[in-house]
Amino acid sequence: MMSLAATVPLHGHAAELDTPAVPEVVISAPRASTATTGDNQHHHLADTAALLRGVAGVGLAGAGGVSSLPILHGLGDDRLRIQVDGMDLISACANHMNPPLSYLAPAQVDTLEVLNGVVPVSAGGDSIGGAIRVRSAEPRFAASGQGTLVEGQVSAYLRSNGNVRGGDVAASYANDTLSLRYSGATAQADNYVAGGDFKPATLPTGRPHQLAADEVGSSGFRSHNQSLAMAMRAGQQLLELRLGMQRMPYQGFPNQRMDMTGNDSEQVNLRHLAETSWGSVESRLYHEHTRHAMQFGQDKQYWYGPRRDIPGMPMDTAGHNSGASVRAEVRASARDTVRLGAEWQRYRLDDWWSPSGGGMAPDTFWNIRDGKRDRAGLYAEWDAHWNAQWFTQLGVRGERVSSDAGPVQGYNAMSAADMAAFNGRAHGRRDHNLDFTAQARYTPDAISAYALGLARKSRSPNLYERYSWATDGMSMNMVNLSGDGNGYVGDIGLRPEVAHTLSASAEFHDAAQQSWSLTLAPHYSYVHDYIDARCLKACRANSFVFLRWANQDACLYGADLSGHLLLARDGAFGRLNATGVLSYLRGKNTTAGDNLYNIMPLNARLSLAQSLGRWINTAELEAVAAKDRVSAVRNELKTAGYGLLHLRTRYAWKAAQLEVGVENALDRAYALPLGGAYVGQGKTMSQMGTPYGIAVPGKGRSFYVAVSATY
Repeated sequence: MMSLAATVPLHGHAAELDTPAVPEVVISAPRASTATTGDNQHHHLADTAALLRGVAGVGLAGAGGVSSLPILHGLGDDRLRIQVDGMDLISACANHMNPPLSYLAPAQVDTLEVLNGVVPVSAGGDSIGGAIRVRSAEPRFAASGQGTLVEGQVSAYLRSNGNVRGGDVAASYANDTLSLRYSGATAQADNYVAGGDFKPATLPTGRPHQLAADEVGSSGFRSHNQSLAMAMRAGQQLLELRLGMQRMPYQGFPNQRMDMTGNDSEQVNLRHLAETSWGSVESRLYHEHTRHAMQFGQDKQYWYGPRRDIPGMPMDTAGHNSGASVRAEVRASARDTVRLGAEWQRYRLDDWWSPSGGGMAPDTFWNIRDGKRDRAGLYAEWDAHWNAQWFTQLGVRGERVSSDAGPVQGYNAMSAADMAAFNGRAHGRRDHNLDFTAQARYTPDAISAYALGLARKSRSPNLYERYSWATDGMSMNMVNLSGDGNGYVGDIGLRPEVAHTLSASAEFHDAAQQSWSLTLAPHYSYVHDYIDARCLKACRANSFVFLRWANQDACLYGADLSGHLLLARDGAFGRLNATGVLSYLRGKNTTAGDNLYNIMPLNARLSLAQSLGRWINTAELEAVAAKDRVSAVRNELKTAGYGLLHLRTRYAWKAAQLEVGVENALDRAYALPLGGAYVGQGKTMSQMGTPYGIAVPGKGRSFYVAVSATY
């Protein structure tokens, strides 16, 4: 289909239902539907990616408590283009613990747009899947003659499972030419518990304490995010400067062998927008600095060696990410709109492991040294509104991606062979990638619309896929972008992935687009040189294994079915609205005859929302089928099907609201289909130090309360 864009505005009217609203078809843009959450329902969340739950075709791969990874139609992580306030942020970590969405707290998000299927070239680039665009609040100005505009908001929340607590504050000041806004958010949690025992209570932690059989080790976190936005306007021009800062003292990862012990980031984002009689021009400059640290957290063994005198395994990364873009939108005629754009990105990465003793000494281990990845791209896009029924879009994008890395070094002579082999090769690679899209939308009448899209999209390997080099077991265990408990090593010779995607959609609704709607959206992608994995060493069944990233071919296909039905408008029970989403997906490695990793099984969400006066009450059923098609090369774990019940209610005053809810109300025990393998406790440095075969479980019953006020 044309890019199915679910736009999730997070500051709605208090009377709106907190479920996806009536899909809104806008023929003036390549978007098929708009899903709306309710007013501020995100105030009880700590993970920004969790805002995407319930969007058709979206899954969340398990990670830390504030670092879930979105997956769109089976493609996630670097295969998606994720922008935060127009910045292309990059995860500076060998385990991708700091993905782009983790740099903005849910309370700081104003809109979150998901483009699935065929994505316009203006929103794509260096990705083969969909796109996610997150925006914080746009600058607000006082009307001419109004004087000053002062606004603010404060909120706090508690969740029972994991003792989660958090809060946020925002304040703004503006006149008719100047706008200032500050926002800050903090969140903290202990380990959460599952809906039942999922591991032996005797499973060691390597620490003085034990964990209960239902406690998920390494699942706590603490995070602080702050931002300051300053904007000036003059006539039809806007100049805006955003400053962001994150301080994350720790975040546990139950599906990684390491934990985050620090993540400090600073961002500078300068934007200029000029509106003209013929269109608009938007320019942007940004820079991001990240300092990231990993070590074994409180539930993983810290002291190693025969005398227990080796203090863990410190791992550090430093990333510097600079970018620039310019985009012009030209209204060439009443029918035609043309977008022209240029983008540039410069990324530098160092990943080193300081000596710790024993076999991890005497030198510093350089996993990636002087890593470089630079992008330069141009695109052109043409929208044509031929008449009231037909809309088309054509786009083409060309990119050059250059990557390189310096010489590496091991702890000692144990890595000499790998080090010599890597350092003896030329590391520089230059990829020339070409993308194009063609989309058409036909709206024959007031109750239906049809769309068809075709795309070619490309993604070059990231630095870890190309330049991680050591093949000893301990080093490979520390490089993992999948959360499957396995060890990985890169390949300098990896080629870019090229995806050919065909998607369609059929939408039906009442003429007023108020009472009912139904959308069916099938999709198919064939990916040439898909970066999967192959066995590096002896790969046994029912155990963790060592793998090398490798180019193979793959295909992904499926369909999303979504809809809503207005059951009652304004009767004795108020306004009743039922919504539902059903998603089916398959992913195959056609080269190896295997299944792709982390493919979400058949799943559905059904909800019933009631709006009565100041009350909004919602009951939601989440159902997921068993995952029995798994990646054999990774020894991916199968998971059983399950059903969950979530309940929530909200009461809104003029300037405040209270929300109370319970998730997994029946306290069901279940394993997360995309949660990965549990390695959240014990001797995780060693591949066999933690037992194979335990999937990361979902949260048990959790009550929450959230309160917010505005002025």
